[in-house]
Amino acid sequence: MPTKVSSLTVNFKNHMKKYRILIIMAKRPQAGNTKTRLSPPYTLQQAAELYSRFLADAIALAQSLPDVIPAIAYAPNDEETLAWFGQFAPNCLLIPQTGETLGDRLNHVLSESLNTEIFDQAVAMCSDSPALPPELVLQGFTRLDDPEIDVTLGPCDDGGYYLIGWKRPYPRMVREVAMSTESVFADTLAIAYEDGIRVAVLPEYFDVDTGPDLDRVRDALKEVESYGQQTKRYLELNEE
Repeated sequence: MPTKVSSLTVNFKNHMKKYRILIIMAKRPQAGNTKTRLSPPYTLQQAAELYSRFLADAIALAQSLPDVIPAIAYAPNDEETLAWFGQFAPNCLLIPQTGETLGDRLNHVLSESLNTEIFDQAVAMCSDSPALPPELVLQGFTRLDDPEIDVTLGPCDDGGYYLIGWKRPYPRMVREVAMSTESVFADTLAIAYEDGIRVAVLPEYFDVDTGPDLDRVRDALKEVESYGQQTKRYLELNEE
């Protein structure tokens, strides 16, 4: 069976060291359910296939980072999806996404990871930024090493964010923000300011939502050889 975070206490309880967890927010690729705004130019099946490459690249990125435990927060929360990710990502921890909203689900996966008392840093990242440089994700952890920093945020240029990292739970920052709007990042910072939460803002990047974003990914990965390679190959084989 795949390893769930709730089972980790047994595996890690004899270790005094604290660990860092990188959680990839992921859906099981299915035509008509994942990345539908990429159709057109792709068919719904191609969009799902491309998203599976996004996932593969996100997992490879997570596994390349030093002293980081990779995890998948999977949706939908059912046995078929758990089994699929168990095969697709056998070396990742698996956490079900639980909650009605994305904010609820983010709070669940981040808080549950920290509540195991195994991890002292928990970072969640999106699964649709296949050209995201690994050094930006690593900054999400290294900025948390600063005792003057509570949270790290990596903004997207569409108003959202590609990464959020905590050292302890801050539920309001995710649960009281309307997700999938152009003001997600700004609204999150506003709550942090209200609550006196010290945030380190990482460099801005982009995610892939619609057809025009595909050209941005192609350009970003054109000269890259160390990450984003599954996505790069799929795009090369399916040029418009």
